[in-house]
Amino acid sequence: MMNPYFILYVTLLVFLFGACIGSFLNVCIYRIPREESVVHPRSHCPACHQLIAWYDNLPVLSYIGLKGKCRHCGGRISPRYALVELLTAVLFLAVWNEYGWDARTPVFLVMVSGLLLGTFVDLEHYIIPDRVSLGGMVTGLLFSGLVPALHQESAVVPALVSSVIGLVAGAGSLYLVGELGHLMLKKEAMGLGDVKLLGGIGAYVGWAGVIFTVLVSSLLGSIIGLTLIACGKREWQGRIPYGPFLATGAVIWILGGRGWWAAYVNWITGGG
Repeated sequence: MMNPYFILYVTLLVFLFGACIGSFLNVCIYRIPREESVVHPRSHCPACHQLIAWYDNLPVLSYIGLKGKCRHCGGRISPRYALVELLTAVLFLAVWNEYGWDARTPVFLVMVSGLLLGTFVDLEHYIIPDRVSLGGMVTGLLFSGLVPALHQESAVVPALVSSVIGLVAGAGSLYLVGELGHLMLKKEAMGLGDVKLLGGIGAYVGWAGVIFTVLVSSLLGSIIGLTLIACGKREWQGRIPYGPFLATGAVIWILGGRGWWAAYVNWITGGG
């Protein structure tokens, strides 16, 4: 049995590592849509442009200590910064708890980071950066070759085939939905950013993961939409992008969705 103190140490380490990655994601979320470098200059207040000292840049803790305000000018700091850091830490810990010392763990940490980046950029700017979507396609194919277990395979070629099928199924299915919606509604029904994002997701999780992601994202979107209607906020429906729902569905797949899918398929095929 593993030493409980060691487990606690590793858990804390993963959580802190996730929070630090979340801090970097905040930089990316702010700068990438503005076409700024994510490495230069150092972190600074967007209001007064003063450089942020290291002790004011500690994930989550600095936001709490500064009460959400810049030390220099008193300008408001968006709670999104602390939220991203905390959410990244929690998701990193969830991935670790699901896979532990497994070759898939670092791959899924990369995937989760990209999905968080895409989600918060989409929520603010209604775009999904190509660094996330096209980058997901490239890294998904690359990681599938390096870690065939991503697709429950032991050999490289079958894993790559599964990755390619997932990429095509993801991008192709949403593209077709968008084209049909355009023909029926006479307006854009699906952004290309979402199409490319699902293609990137499919490269990591294969066709089954794509189906699961679409089903879950559609269910979540319907629940949110009906809730807004019930609350008299029907006009808010058009303000919520679809990318975050796709990202949520993909994360759920990573954190146990594959097992639920297998159980469902076993049930409908009469496997007992």
